[in-house]
Amino acid sequence: MKTLSYPAFDYAALLRDIHEEAQALCGQGRVATYIPALAKADPQHFGIAIETLEGGSYSIGNADVPFSIQSMSKVLVLSMVLARIGEALWSRVGREPSGSAFNSLVQLETENGIPRNPLINAGALVTTDALLSHCPDALTELLAFVRQVSGNPGIAFSEEIARSERESGYRNMALANFIRSFGNIHNEVDAVLDAYFHQCSLMLDCRDVARAFLFLANAGINPGDSVRLLEPVRARRVNALMISCGFYDQSGEFAFSVGLPGKSGVGGGIVALVPGQLSICVWSPGLNAFGNSLVGLKVLELFTRRTGMSIF
Repeated sequence: MKTLSYPAFDYAALLRDIHEEAQALCGQGRVATYIPALAKADPQHFGIAIETLEGGSYSIGNADVPFSIQSMSKVLVLSMVLARIGEALWSRVGREPSGSAFNSLVQLETENGIPRNPLINAGALVTTDALLSHCPDALTELLAFVRQVSGNPGIAFSEEIARSERESGYRNMALANFIRSFGNIHNEVDAVLDAYFHQCSLMLDCRDVARAFLFLANAGINPGDSVRLLEPVRARRVNALMISCGFYDQSGEFAFSVGLPGKSGVGGGIVALVPGQLSICVWSPGLNAFGNSLVGLKVLELFTRRTGMSIF
């Protein structure tokens, strides 16, 4: 993995400046309501955290308020699956941007049940199915993994949010059954959906998320315990997927305006990585029309503009 080198920054001062400038956007986006439990989020909440590979930890605002990471979990599950089955995954899911909404069924019909990439809902259902096939107790192992990479043994699923997702997740149910009809879901659909809804319900705060993704900025080695979680080539490929597919049908715009690997979730979180340097997480629940945090996108654009930290 390419290591980027930049001069030292006063990250505390940088976060104060960016937080102040982006604060004006709070409340302008719309909190996700299609999952009823997410509608309870306070649109004024706004936190940022940075974790560096040198051990620096910086945060501001509501960075210590746990939130549902939703689709950000797709990257963590993908990493677990790649560590177990490697290249075999790519016979079941593609690596191309979808150009469609994150929960679209349109392409599956013409592409024979092979989702475009693992970061849209259809692809994540396939990777979750693969995790179930290779882990005797997938949710327990997922929780242990997230606790390991975040360094927080108190992280848990939100049963309220998982239940709310199940009660309102008709499109995900349709996706899973449709993929199953092509033979690309191997476990019982209900078990796959239960695992998927639980992974999306994981509750982390900004600092937890920034630490949890830091192994992907470190060529697959978890800085917290120096354990290699992914081979360097696979960590690099996860980062490549985040750059091309991490923001649904706004991924091209994110690459253009920010230029870092990253992943968003409809809980309002966004994480981005500077390989060899750091991980940054922003949380603000108000979303734009594409399902990405309005404030989060602005923060990361300001961050790369002021630091020059871009992979391009």
